[in-house]
Amino acid sequence: MKILLIGEYSRLHNSLKEGLIKNGHNTLLIGSGDGFKNYPIDIDISAKSKEIPFLFFFIKVFYRIFKIDLSKIEVAYKFYRILPKLKDFDVVQLINEDCIKTFYKIEKWFLKKLKKQNKKLFLLSCGTDYVSVKYANDKKPRYSILTPLHENNKLKKKYNHILRYLSKPNYELHKFLYQNINGVLASDMDYHLPLKNHPKYLGLIPNPINIENLDFIPLQITDRINIFHGINTENAYKKGSSHFESALKIIQNKYPEKVNIVTTKDIPYKEYITLYNESHILLDQVYGYDQGYNALEAMAKGKVVFTGAEQEWLEYYNLQEDTVAINALPDEKKIAEKLEWLILNPEKIIEISKNARIFIEKEHNYITVAENYIEKWKN
Repeated sequence: MKILLIGEYSRLHNSLKEGLIKNGHNTLLIGSGDGFKNYPIDIDISAKSKEIPFLFFFIKVFYRIFKIDLSKIEVAYKFYRILPKLKDFDVVQLINEDCIKTFYKIEKWFLKKLKKQNKKLFLLSCGTDYVSVKYANDKKPRYSILTPLHENNKLKKKYNHILRYLSKPNYELHKFLYQNINGVLASDMDYHLPLKNHPKYLGLIPNPINIENLDFIPLQITDRINIFHGINTENAYKKGSSHFESALKIIQNKYPEKVNIVTTKDIPYKEYITLYNESHILLDQVYGYDQGYNALEAMAKGKVVFTGAEQEWLEYYNLQEDTVAINALPDEKKIAEKLEWLILNPEKIIEISKNARIFIEKEHNYITVAENYIEKWKN
């Protein structure tokens, strides 16, 4: 098959592409590299003007005055230039409802063209979109990425990049997409639950992880237990980073001789990976029912990850609590209690580490996951 993947988050489409190629499929990836993370892509449509200081300054000033983002014009121009070549694909998959990242009306025009000149069009729900944000905003889950906002309305500005999915233009784009796609897939439980029973929903396919690129590192605990917390400031509130920071203060004060804590902010993917390689425990996210990509890659390496591992996830994969990952609740005291349990029982760290790798090999193997995508796309 000839497959076009548009957009990239957290290396998901890269791993899927690698799995598809292993299965003998011709695959092209277009996107922006996901900002500072700078993931590999075949055709780059990112706004390079943002990387030039005086142009970036002009773009910001222009936006403040006219409310028009000039960088989106650059993205639109780049995509327009390559659009004639993006034809005769068996499958086109969009990583998000806003995958091209230009103006809504232009995006709809591009999507119409993609639909017309290719065979099938699919949408992936693996990040914030209209369905998941509305589900969270309606307070249907016990907690969600919007919980901090629901508890403190002063955070509204911090959530503008998420709440925009509920805006009228985005809702119109959402409706247009669902009228034109062949189906929508979810990458984990946080997007599966909002989509259940939707007529266009084709089911959950776990995130693909290229285990060949992620060596399992058997943990050794000879002195201190290393705890790593990598913060992405743009997503800090929806990840619940403040709960982790408060929990780490409790642990640092209580066990200063037993732990070594490393915290980073907004560093590139390669540097991020290098820094957490020495850790035993990784703090990922609080407001999730399932694991995101960073958590899964860390689990593949044998890290004990504090992340989403809720009851719904346990039941879906037929797992017991605290055997593969640690469910991080939005409560710093409970997070600290779990950390303390591991610090005082280091043999559990070794046990969970091994289980985590086995789980990734079984449920998230990129080759098997790619086969699942092919099956869904064909049928």
